[in-house]
Amino acid sequence: MADVTLNATTRTEFGKGAARRLRRDGQTPAVLYGHGTDPVHLALPAQETFLALRAANVLLEIVVDGGKKAVLALPKQVQRDPISPLIEHVDLLLVKAGEKVAVDVPLVLVGEAERGSMINHDLTSLPVLAPATNIPNEFEVSVEGMEIGDQILVSDVKLPEGVEVNTDPEALVLSVVVIPVVEEPEEGEEAEAAEGDAEAEGDAESE
Repeated sequence: MADVTLNATTRTEFGKGAARRLRRDGQTPAVLYGHGTDPVHLALPAQETFLALRAANVLLEIVVDGGKKAVLALPKQVQRDPISPLIEHVDLLLVKAGEKVAVDVPLVLVGEAERGSMINHDLTSLPVLAPATNIPNEFEVSVEGMEIGDQILVSDVKLPEGVEVNTDPEALVLSVVVIPVVEEPEEGEEAEAAEGDAEAEGDAESE
């Protein structure tokens, strides 16, 4: 059912100092909450957590304290070190089989639009309500053969059964536009501009 299983231990020490010690010991601080339960502070294995969170909306089975408790959770907020790949903290949302959760699923473009055009993105992910145990990894959006002026709306994106849009269905996903052309000055215009600059410098020096 879950994509990845992580073994966690409950934390009894809190604060920045305790978090730094955990990270030095190869663990990642985390907090588990949801369904009206009290937050549970956890320590997760850092390397396994890093690998698991490379995928969007990964469903985790969290086994707490050697099997005393096993729950399903989704990563809701991941704090990453701005320089290194280190994960500093994870917020985990408790979920249950059968319920739907609000998630953003990445949009992936396939195909090629008309030559001389470019894709102008309004959305790179789509907010949806999906079964907690069956969240899509991505939605494919075909731009094959699209022409300048064509658009794709949220309602045009094909969703699997059981998944529903969680935003305005008429919102714009993307549009096909003309590639902007930057006109370069002709040689004569460049020469005139250079002469004008030289004259201006000469006048400034004579003053």
